[in-house]
Amino acid sequence: MSKAHPPELKKYMDKKLSLKLNGGRHVSGVLRGYDPFMNLVLDDAVENVSGNEKHAIGMVVIRGNSIVTMEALDRVL
Repeated sequence: MSKAHPPELKKYMDKKLSLKLNGGRHVSGVLRGYDPFMNLVLDDAVENVSGNEKHAIGMVVIRGNSIVTMEALDRVL
């Protein structure tokens, strides 16, 4: 059995990300940390509720198993 490798997210640190979560939720914020289970810490997070409605939610931890897609909104080198 092969070992699971930690996610390669170093290049996304301190970059703004947009996450699509299960249940049709969308959150964006600046990546401040992560772990081998792809749990993410986002700072200055904003939840996109419906249409143009947004709620500022500050610093949040997103569980890795709830992430459907991840998109970098800042340029990644």
